Amino acid sequence: MTRRLFLIATSAIVLSALGFGIARARDVPQVATGFVASVVCAETFVSGLDPATVLTETTDAMPGSRLLTWAMTVHVDRSVRDVTVSLLRASRNHAVYRDGVGCTLEHGDAIAGLTVPPAERAPALLPAIAPSSLVSPATPELNAALGRAFAEPDAPPFRHTHAVVVLKDGHVIAERYANGYGIDTPLLGFSATKSVISALIGILVREHRLAPHAPVPVAAWQHQDDPRHAITVDQLLRHTAGLALGSSLEASLLSALEPVNRMKFGESDMAAFAEGFPLATAPGKVWNYHDGNYLILSQLIRNASGGTPDDTLRFAWQELFAPLGMNNVTLQADASGTVEGSMQMMAPARDWARFGLLYLNDGVVGGERILPEGWVDYSAAPTPHAFVGYGAGFWTNRDDSFGARHRIDHGWPRDAFFAKGTMGQYVIVIPSEHLVIARFGRTVNWPLDADGVSDLVSDVVKATKGMNLAGRE
Repeated sequence: MTRRLFLIATSAIVLSALGFGIARARDVPQVATGFVASVVCAETFVSGLDPATVLTETTDAMPGSRLLTWAMTVHVDRSVRDVTVSLLRASRNHAVYRDGVGCTLEHGDAIAGLTVPPAERAPALLPAIAPSSLVSPATPELNAALGRAFAEPDAPPFRHTHAVVVLKDGHVIAERYANGYGIDTPLLGFSATKSVISALIGILVREHRLAPHAPVPVAAWQHQDDPRHAITVDQLLRHTAGLALGSSLEASLLSALEPVNRMKFGESDMAAFAEGFPLATAPGKVWNYHDGNYLILSQLIRNASGGTPDDTLRFAWQELFAPLGMNNVTLQADASGTVEGSMQMMAPARDWARFGLLYLNDGVVGGERILPEGWVDYSAAPTPHAFVGYGAGFWTNRDDSFGARHRIDHGWPRDAFFAKGTMGQYVIVIPSEHLVIARFGRTVNWPLDADGVSDLVSDVVKATKGMNLAGRE
């Protein structure tokens, strides 16, 4: 029976690989087991969630994944705090939890040491945004908006909304959490992490340690005959660098065939792997969203902040998290110690909302400028040919792209921009309405609006029109 199951699973992999190349197909089991091990480990040992529920909701949100996950064995060892995922005889992946720094995939190499940032952090500059207790919706209209966000349709795809936090004029005016989640539950941001990496790059620009339009200081690209030497920080932020790593836009079984996912779930040093790829297109010419760009940016942050893994964490805490009062952030890293800046930050929904508030306030907190002047508008400024509506680390409505038009047609304000992670993670900034909306869950990416976020945005905007909380203590 086991051999028969193995043959069926292997056949599914090979059939999926038609048109993509058999060499890539061999990576699929490793990518699949690595993704599952990474997510289950993080949400079990950092978030404190039930691993079986995590696995079920995650695979439900990834079309095609059950072609493989039914044949997986997921072993959670609470005594040593690790997760091992096996796919019959085709692959095995192992994720290890460490206090304060979350989970790391272990590929046989030594895992770089990381220490929790010191307790004596910079004082918070952002005032309290909410009391320690749950904030019930301020009006019946807001209550209805959150109720609709958590309501499940009669048939799949289900939303699996986990948390919604609404800030108006810097104050939480409504929040709700699913069973098993709460104010302090760290939530995996997936690609919303990219927006945090963009902010850290912005801080380095403010400090004149990086320049957005200068060639990036990647050692492997410095030869003048190497066309990659022209790649800039701006192009990495906007996904126009041109590296031939495939795409990270979709979370599905077929996405496992992309080289970028081999990087994320099969390599110990992700940035080095990404930097080794040739160009598919000339830098600055074509928009192609993939996670390799942000792993390279993560390495730039590491190098510019001192060069060691601990330097990166210290820099992020001192310059960003502590001033914002984001006190429960976990920045996970790869085995080399470089922060996994494409998808691995975890924080409670309130802390994610605090991050959004930095952008609502033009990068200023408590009278102190955290981000360079103009950086917020730069981040939200659209990238040509980005059909989803994408800026420099944030998705944006400020153009005439397909994505922006769709969102505006479904109730989003035109000036909105947002951090977005796969399967329904959002930190939405709406300057014209003085709003930040954080929504987290586990929902399929397609069809559009399966997560109900457009209804949530439209409902909240309508419910808060004319509400003014500025100056409230």
